[in-house]
Amino acid sequence: MDLLSSRCKIQITMSKWIIITMTMMMTIGESMRLDLESGITKCISDDIKLNYMTVGNYSIVNPNEALHLPASHKIYVTVTSPKGHSQHHAENVESGKFVFTAMENGDYTTCFVAPGFRPSAKFAVDFEWKSGVEAKDWATIAKRGQINMLEVEVRKLLDVTESVHDEMFQLRERESEMQELNRSTNSRMAALSLLSLVFTLLVAGIQVWHLKSFLERKKLL
Repeated sequence: MDLLSSRCKIQITMSKWIIITMTMMMTIGESMRLDLESGITKCISDDIKLNYMTVGNYSIVNPNEALHLPASHKIYVTVTSPKGHSQHHAENVESGKFVFTAMENGDYTTCFVAPGFRPSAKFAVDFEWKSGVEAKDWATIAKRGQINMLEVEVRKLLDVTESVHDEMFQLRERESEMQELNRSTNSRMAALSLLSLVFTLLVAGIQVWHLKSFLERKKLL
Protein backbone atom coordinates (compact mmCIF):
# COMPACT_ATOMS: atom_id res chain seq x y z
CA MET A 1 0.00 0.00 0.00
CA ASP A 2 2.83 2.40 0.84
CA LEU A 3 4.45 1.71 -2.53
CA LEU A 4 1.18 2.32 -4.38
CA SER A 5 0.52 5.55 -2.49
CA SER A 6 4.05 6.72 -3.23
CA ARG A 7 3.56 6.02 -6.95
CA CYS A 8 0.26 7.91 -6.89
CA LYS A 9 1.94 10.88 -5.22
CA ILE A 10 4.72 10.85 -7.80
CA GLN A 11 2.20 10.72 -10.67
CA ILE A 12 0.16 13.58 -9.17
CA THR A 13 3.33 15.63 -8.67
CA MET A 14 4.42 14.98 -12.26
CA SER A 15 0.96 15.94 -13.52
CA LYS A 16 1.12 19.22 -11.59
CA TRP A 17 4.56 19.96 -13.02
CA ILE A 18 3.29 19.26 -16.55
CA ILE A 19 0.32 21.57 -15.98
CA ILE A 20 2.56 24.30 -14.56
CA THR A 21 4.98 23.97 -17.48
CA MET A 22 2.18 24.12 -20.06
CA THR A 23 0.67 27.12 -18.28
CA MET A 24 3.99 28.95 -18.35
CA MET A 25 4.27 28.23 -22.07
CA MET A 26 0.75 29.47 -22.71
CA THR A 27 1.20 32.69 -20.75
CA ILE A 28 4.02 33.77 -23.06
CA GLY A 29 2.30 36.21 -25.43
CA GLU A 30 3.48 38.25 -28.36
CA SER A 31 4.82 41.08 -26.15
CA MET A 32 7.30 43.48 -27.71
CA ARG A 33 8.60 47.04 -27.70
CA LEU A 34 8.74 49.07 -30.91
CA ASP A 35 10.92 52.11 -31.52
CA LEU A 36 9.12 54.79 -33.52
CA GLU A 37 10.20 58.09 -35.01
CA SER A 38 8.16 60.97 -36.40
CA GLY A 39 6.92 60.23 -39.90
CA ILE A 40 7.75 56.51 -39.66
CA THR A 41 5.34 53.56 -39.97
CA LYS A 42 5.98 50.11 -38.51
CA CYS A 43 3.78 47.08 -39.17
CA ILE A 44 3.59 43.65 -37.55
CA SER A 45 1.77 40.60 -38.94
CA ASP A 46 0.39 37.57 -37.15
CA ASP A 47 -1.06 34.41 -38.68
CA ILE A 48 -4.48 33.99 -37.04
CA LYS A 49 -6.80 31.07 -37.67
CA LEU A 50 -10.48 31.39 -38.54
CA ASN A 51 -12.80 31.99 -35.54
CA TYR A 52 -9.84 32.62 -33.21
CA MET A 53 -10.21 35.49 -30.80
CA THR A 54 -7.36 37.98 -30.70
CA VAL A 55 -6.52 40.70 -28.17
CA GLY A 56 -4.01 43.51 -28.57
CA ASN A 57 -2.83 46.14 -26.09
CA TYR A 58 -0.54 49.03 -26.96
CA SER A 59 0.73 52.07 -25.08
CA ILE A 60 3.42 54.70 -25.57
CA VAL A 61 6.24 54.47 -23.06
CA ASN A 62 6.39 57.67 -21.02
CA PRO A 63 10.01 58.30 -19.96
CA ASN A 64 8.85 60.80 -17.37
CA GLU A 65 5.55 59.89 -15.72
CA ALA A 66 5.42 63.25 -13.94
CA LEU A 67 4.95 65.02 -17.28
CA HIS A 68 2.26 64.61 -19.92
CA LEU A 69 3.28 63.23 -23.28
CA PRO A 70 3.79 65.91 -25.95
CA ALA A 71 1.71 66.02 -29.13
CA SER A 72 4.58 64.44 -31.06
CA HIS A 73 4.15 61.26 -28.98
CA LYS A 74 0.76 60.33 -30.42
CA ILE A 75 0.17 57.52 -32.87
CA TYR A 76 -2.30 56.23 -35.42
CA VAL A 77 -3.06 52.51 -35.18
CA THR A 78 -4.74 50.30 -37.78
CA VAL A 79 -5.43 46.56 -37.83
CA THR A 80 -6.39 44.97 -41.14
CA SER A 81 -7.42 41.47 -42.16
CA PRO A 82 -5.74 39.40 -44.90
CA LYS A 83 -8.31 40.74 -47.39
CA GLY A 84 -7.82 44.35 -46.30
CA HIS A 85 -10.86 44.74 -44.03
CA SER A 86 -10.38 47.10 -41.09
CA GLN A 87 -10.55 45.46 -37.65
CA HIS A 88 -9.37 48.44 -35.60
CA HIS A 89 -8.61 52.10 -36.21
CA ALA A 90 -7.44 54.72 -33.72
CA GLU A 91 -6.14 58.25 -34.32
CA ASN A 92 -3.95 60.50 -32.19
CA VAL A 93 -3.87 58.16 -29.17
CA GLU A 94 -1.38 57.31 -26.45
CA SER A 95 -2.73 53.83 -25.71
CA GLY A 96 -5.50 51.51 -26.75
CA LYS A 97 -6.83 48.00 -27.08
CA PHE A 98 -8.49 45.91 -29.78
CA VAL A 99 -10.47 42.69 -29.49
CA PHE A 100 -12.03 40.77 -32.37
CA THR A 101 -12.76 37.29 -33.66
CA ALA A 102 -11.01 36.40 -36.90
CA MET A 103 -13.48 36.11 -39.77
CA GLU A 104 -10.73 35.25 -42.23
CA ASN A 105 -7.78 32.88 -42.25
CA GLY A 106 -4.31 34.34 -42.71
CA ASP A 107 -1.99 37.19 -41.74
CA TYR A 108 -3.54 40.10 -39.84
CA THR A 109 -1.45 43.27 -39.88
CA THR A 110 -1.14 45.92 -37.18
CA CYS A 111 0.47 49.22 -38.23
CA PHE A 112 1.69 52.01 -35.97
CA VAL A 113 2.05 55.41 -37.63
CA ALA A 114 3.92 58.28 -35.96
CA PRO A 115 2.84 61.68 -37.36
CA GLY A 116 5.53 63.85 -38.88
CA PHE A 117 7.01 66.47 -36.56
CA ARG A 118 9.94 68.87 -36.84
CA PRO A 119 12.22 68.40 -35.07
CA SER A 120 11.57 64.67 -35.21
CA ALA A 121 10.76 62.82 -31.99
CA LYS A 122 11.74 59.30 -31.02
CA PHE A 123 9.75 57.17 -28.60
CA ALA A 124 8.85 53.56 -27.80
CA VAL A 125 5.56 51.65 -27.90
CA ASP A 126 4.80 48.59 -25.81
CA PHE A 127 2.66 46.14 -27.76
CA GLU A 128 1.18 42.83 -26.62
CA TRP A 129 -0.71 40.65 -29.09
CA LYS A 130 -2.40 37.39 -28.13
CA SER A 131 -4.66 35.06 -30.08
CA GLY A 132 -6.39 31.72 -29.62
CA VAL A 133 -6.00 30.11 -26.20
CA GLU A 134 -3.73 32.89 -24.95
CA ALA A 135 -6.39 35.54 -25.63
CA LYS A 136 -8.99 34.02 -23.31
CA ASP A 137 -9.63 35.68 -19.95
CA TRP A 138 -9.21 32.60 -17.78
CA ALA A 139 -9.61 34.50 -14.51
CA THR A 140 -13.10 35.64 -15.54
CA ILE A 141 -13.98 32.14 -16.72
CA ALA A 142 -12.91 30.74 -13.35
CA LYS A 143 -15.03 33.29 -11.45
CA ARG A 144 -18.12 32.72 -13.57
CA GLY A 145 -17.88 28.95 -13.34
CA GLN A 146 -16.80 28.98 -9.69
CA ILE A 147 -14.07 26.46 -10.41
CA ASN A 148 -10.64 26.08 -8.86
CA MET A 149 -7.34 26.83 -10.57
CA LEU A 150 -6.53 23.18 -11.23
CA GLU A 151 -9.71 22.85 -13.30
CA VAL A 152 -8.79 26.06 -15.11
CA GLU A 153 -5.39 24.62 -16.00
CA VAL A 154 -7.05 21.44 -17.25
CA ARG A 155 -9.36 23.51 -19.45
CA LYS A 156 -6.37 25.39 -20.77
CA LEU A 157 -4.67 22.11 -21.64
CA LEU A 158 -7.82 20.89 -23.39
CA ASP A 159 -7.99 24.09 -25.43
CA VAL A 160 -4.30 23.78 -26.32
CA THR A 161 -4.87 20.17 -27.35
CA GLU A 162 -7.79 21.18 -29.58
CA SER A 163 -5.70 23.99 -31.04
CA VAL A 164 -2.83 21.60 -31.82
CA HIS A 165 -5.34 19.12 -33.28
CA ASP A 166 -6.81 21.80 -35.56
CA GLU A 167 -3.33 22.91 -36.55
CA MET A 168 -2.41 19.35 -37.52
CA PHE A 169 -5.49 19.06 -39.74
CA GLN A 170 -4.67 22.40 -41.38
CA LEU A 171 -1.12 21.22 -42.00
CA ARG A 172 -2.50 18.06 -43.58
CA GLU A 173 -4.75 20.13 -45.84
CA ARG A 174 -1.81 22.32 -46.81
CA GLU A 175 0.29 19.23 -47.47
CA SER A 176 -2.46 17.81 -49.70
CA GLU A 177 -2.68 21.12 -51.56
CA MET A 178 1.09 21.18 -52.04
CA GLN A 179 1.10 17.58 -53.29
CA GLU A 180 -1.70 18.40 -55.73
CA LEU A 181 0.21 21.47 -56.88
CA ASN A 182 3.38 19.40 -57.35
CA ARG A 183 1.49 16.77 -59.38
CA SER A 184 -0.10 19.48 -61.51
CA THR A 185 3.27 21.18 -62.02
CA ASN A 186 4.95 17.88 -62.95
CA SER A 187 2.19 17.11 -65.46
CA ARG A 188 2.52 20.55 -67.04
CA MET A 189 6.31 20.28 -67.17
CA ALA A 190 6.07 16.82 -68.78
CA ALA A 191 3.61 18.14 -71.38
CA LEU A 192 5.83 21.18 -72.04
CA SER A 193 8.91 18.98 -72.37
CA LEU A 194 7.12 16.68 -74.82
CA LEU A 195 5.89 19.68 -76.81
CA SER A 196 9.43 21.12 -76.88
CA LEU A 197 10.82 17.77 -78.08
CA VAL A 198 8.21 17.51 -80.86
CA PHE A 199 8.88 21.10 -81.92
CA THR A 200 12.64 20.49 -81.96
CA LEU A 201 12.26 17.34 -84.08
CA LEU A 202 9.91 19.18 -86.43
CA VAL A 203 12.37 22.05 -86.91
CA ALA A 204 15.20 19.58 -87.44
CA GLY A 205 13.13 17.71 -90.05
CA ILE A 206 12.33 20.95 -91.89
CA GLN A 207 16.00 21.94 -91.88
CA VAL A 208 17.02 18.52 -93.27
CA TRP A 209 14.33 18.74 -95.99
CA HIS A 210 15.35 22.29 -96.88
CA LEU A 211 19.04 21.29 -97.06
CA LYS A 212 18.24 18.27 -99.22
CA SER A 213 16.11 20.39 -101.57
CA PHE A 214 18.87 22.98 -101.84
CA LEU A 215 21.52 20.36 -102.68
CA GLU A 216 19.23 18.77 -105.27
CA ARG A 217 18.66 22.12 -106.96
CA LYS A 218 22.40 22.66 -107.09
CA LYS A 219 22.73 19.14 -108.47
CA LEU A 220 25.07 18.21 -105.67
CA LEU A 221 23.04 15.13 -104.84
